[in-house]
Amino acid sequence: MRKSHPVRRAVLAGAATVSGIVLLLSLKPASDPGAASAAGGAAPPVAAQSPQGGRGAGAGTVTGDAARTQYGPVQVRVTVSGGRITRAEAVQAPKGGQSDRVTADAVPKLNQAAVAAGNADIDAVSGATYTSAGYAKSLQSALDKAAAAAGSAGRESSGSGDGAGEGGAGQGTQVLTGDAAQTQYGTVQVRVTVSDGRITDAEALQAPKGGRSDQVTADAVPKLNRAAVAAGTADIDAVSGATYTSAGYTQSLQSALDRAGG
Repeated sequence: MRKSHPVRRAVLAGAATVSGIVLLLSLKPASDPGAASAAGGAAPPVAAQSPQGGRGAGAGTVTGDAARTQYGPVQVRVTVSGGRITRAEAVQAPKGGQSDRVTADAVPKLNQAAVAAGNADIDAVSGATYTSAGYAKSLQSALDKAAAAAGSAGRESSGSGDGAGEGGAGQGTQVLTGDAAQTQYGTVQVRVTVSDGRITDAEALQAPKGGRSDQVTADAVPKLNRAAVAAGTADIDAVSGATYTSAGYTQSLQSALDRAGG
């Protein structure tokens, strides 16, 4: 009868409950570090986003010089990755009045043409001759800057000295500015990019301007730029209606090529 006394059973049950609680409390701190370790194990997926930066490391965004046109400045910014244009946009373009409509129609087409061509040798958009010429000029400037940056990085990584690049096809990329040539209508000065002994880009830093010269320059210079790249020398034909500008362009182009060792 004593062993089954109700009070005794209650005391024993209470003691068992207290022991169980103490045991659970003693086990909980040991489980927390395991949870913290699991949380720490979840961190690497966040760090795995870092390769995005690695993919972007090969890309560069370059803004060309603003090109003045009869209706306002045009300035182009391009993203170059792996030596290819992956994106092009006009940072500045003519605006106000009818220019708003022309810009809205022409600029997207010019952007697409730049990416498709991979260079500044793009056709003018009908009805936007001046904007197209300014776009091509600023685009060429951006590409020259990208080429210069790539050439500089290549020379630094190879550790070659200034004399190592002289002569031969192994001289890498050079951006060379010719002497300013004086003409009857103004100064013409040409800058070229030479890569592995070939002209890859050409642009006029200075050209006759003011009055009718603006129209002549806008028409002639892009043609002369393309001719220089195509010929690979200064032996290019004069553009009809721009004899003096063509002669000055050729003279300045030749002096730039002379600096590259011919």
